[in-house]
Amino acid sequence: MDLGLRGKVAVITGGTVGIGLAVAEGLAAEGANLVLVGRDGGRAEREAVRVAEAHGVTAIGVAADVATAAGCEAVVDATKRQFGGTDILINNAGTGSNETIQEADDAKWQYYWDLHVMAAVRLGRGLVPTMRERGGGVVLHNASICAVQPLWYEPIYNTTKAALMMFSKTMANEVVGDNIRVNTVNPGLVEPPDWIKTAKQIAGEDGYRAHLRGVAEEVGGMKRFASPQEMANFFVFLCSDRASYSTGSTYFVDGGWLKTV
Repeated sequence: MDLGLRGKVAVITGGTVGIGLAVAEGLAAEGANLVLVGRDGGRAEREAVRVAEAHGVTAIGVAADVATAAGCEAVVDATKRQFGGTDILINNAGTGSNETIQEADDAKWQYYWDLHVMAAVRLGRGLVPTMRERGGGVVLHNASICAVQPLWYEPIYNTTKAALMMFSKTMANEVVGDNIRVNTVNPGLVEPPDWIKTAKQIAGEDGYRAHLRGVAEEVGGMKRFASPQEMANFFVFLCSDRASYSTGSTYFVDGGWLKTV
């Protein structure tokens, strides 16, 4: 099946590991060129070279912290310099939190707001105009099932991901007339690294594996973690011409974890 992605340009934040890297691999397999964004510039460059060589596409790595305005500006500048703009923007960068509302200070709230929400705002502001120039495009936001079904130990993550979901809907309404489709994906349990980080914070080095097994059993549904590649399959579809009538929607890819309809 031709997904119509050959020659397109895709910017992926958090694109050097986990879901982001799997999405990059999936898009490259369809012939898309890539901008892989990560805080570790060396890893971004290495993964860009590896993926480009494996799939015969052009890929660049960009070292940037998209939780900052300067980092977002660096992504926009590098994309324009290499490709003149982009057809696809995947706002994937993010991480779980672990706190209580009473204990978390303003600085922690602000950091997650900047990472999960303002990065999407700033990159959309910088790259959506290039999509208009190219005749259209796709913006995907990686939020979380926690945007609507919160976990007890990460109120900041829950709140900022809910805000990202609403931002995505609002952006979709704003650019629908420009042939730009905007959607949100709400994953459930996805294999490490981020879950390992949080599990170690909660259960320690010796207990995190048992904690993860317990989480999978507790959530129900398929009672397992998805692989990043399983998530990537859905992202790549939404980027493609096969999803041409989809915009302004939120899709739960959670193995049956969501408890509501």
